[in-house]
Amino acid sequence: MLLMREVDPSGIENRLRRRFARRTYHSLGPNEVWHVDGYDKPKPFGIGISGCIDGFSRKIMWLTCGKSNKDPNVIAQNYINCVAEFGVFPSRLRTDCGTENGLMAALQCCLRSEQTDEFAGARSHMYGTSMSNQRIESWWSYFRKQRFLSPTFFIVQMYKTTTAYNVCYHTRIQFWLELFGDLRERHLFNGSSDHTRLLQDCFLDILQEELNEHKQYWNTHVIRPVRQSKCPSGRPEAMYYLPHRFNANNCGFAASTHTLNQIRSLIPAPSSAVVEDDQQICFEGLQRQSGLPRPLRWESAVDNYLTLKNMAEL
Repeated sequence: MLLMREVDPSGIENRLRRRFARRTYHSLGPNEVWHVDGYDKPKPFGIGISGCIDGFSRKIMWLTCGKSNKDPNVIAQNYINCVAEFGVFPSRLRTDCGTENGLMAALQCCLRSEQTDEFAGARSHMYGTSMSNQRIESWWSYFRKQRFLSPTFFIVQMYKTTTAYNVCYHTRIQFWLELFGDLRERHLFNGSSDHTRLLQDCFLDILQEELNEHKQYWNTHVIRPVRQSKCPSGRPEAMYYLPHRFNANNCGFAASTHTLNQIRSLIPAPSSAVVEDDQQICFEGLQRQSGLPRPLRWESAVDNYLTLKNMAEL
């Protein structure tokens, strides 16, 4: 202890006072760093969520749900779709060490191989622990806590029983988790491949629409200044598209359509696509036979799920 007091007196003083030294996030401008990660809470129900956030503007670049967020081909497709949509790829990409990020990391390094700056080529991708990927981890925390207003009670009729969901103060994602959990507790979902595929078929489109609304709300709301960041405050859309107003520059690199088309042709289809073709054909046939329309709200999605489950005798 005496030696440490000589070497690092300020550090010893802070530890004795139990003061936590927070890191300060710094970014030169939009598209300098994209942070990518997955959200695994809905994973027991066969649904994975993948997200990407721009470090400077905090703009959500993509927020998608699908049958998996652990398939490298799915994550790579999200990345290429985003690059094509915005016409740029970032100077650097930050992910955790999961195997699902390997193909996307290779694509990023390939796209950056023609530049000559200090982060060109293999240095354009950074691996790290999930907890140290602070921008996207912080946003997942917001995603879990964000609340929405809705009618006090939703009534769902299930097998002659009525369930009331008091969701006035539920978070968006928590509502879906409790809805799927209720199906499981009532033995209407057992986690089998058939049940999982049917739940995906009935709910994924609706969940994606809600994620799109959530992304739009976030990208247009006002972010207040915080002490732990040197990045500006304001609306993510404005900070991303008008960086000069915030004394910053766009750090991304233009992506050519020809290059993106070449890369798209090299990305294989998701590994689950071929296996589930027969199940999808079966459920689509039953849906046509029953005359059920595609669900537009969660209530009709529940009805479709129960009806098709009975027809398929699952």
